[in-house]
Amino acid sequence: MKISDVMGTRAVAVRPEASFSEIVEAMRRFKVDALTVIDADGHPIGVVSDDDLLLKETDPVSAGSVFDSHRRRQEHHKAAGITAREVMTTPAITVTKDTTVRDAAQLMHRYRIKQLPVIEPATGRLVGTVHQSDLLKVFTRPAEEIDREITEICDRLYVDREHLTVDIEAGVVTLTGHVGFRSQISRLVAAVHGIDGVLDVDNRLAYRSDDLAPFPPLL
Repeated sequence: MKISDVMGTRAVAVRPEASFSEIVEAMRRFKVDALTVIDADGHPIGVVSDDDLLLKETDPVSAGSVFDSHRRRQEHHKAAGITAREVMTTPAITVTKDTTVRDAAQLMHRYRIKQLPVIEPATGRLVGTVHQSDLLKVFTRPAEEIDREITEICDRLYVDREHLTVDIEAGVVTLTGHVGFRSQISRLVAAVHGIDGVLDVDNRLAYRSDDLAPFPPLL
């Protein structure tokens, strides 16, 4: 699945000169926990999250020290800020509509962020926003969609789908039946596990030929 399948239809953004109170009001009005900061041409230059704003309460400016790390100095700077430019996290980590949901989830985890601005590749302008809650939509995919992807996987791996029974319940795929070669089982299970919306795979497959058995020594 791609970002275009799960992203929101609107993007809430502010300009760099937006005041602290304006940012808070926008978050409350649109019920979001992060806002994209855009320049005059609509290009994302940063993101302001509720974590950035809460530094005003949790990180007093007077607590700064010459021994602080780079991250701590950044937090002190944000805590003293009163505009979007001063409190935002920059640069903005962005995605496009063609970015996969899996890649977007990895970006959020790696950078510990709650939303990603979606940009138009040709112009770099903001066209939408994807939140953590949007990515969770992959786990509500209809079983029919997952089943179709399994059929496509079987075609790629030369597995006869007619000899398989696939049961899908609450994101768990149960595979029963048999394949032609033993080596096909691990590849099939791994591929099914990689389908968006699949939480686990219950492998109950058998095989007709063992192509992984060691050859007997030559006499």
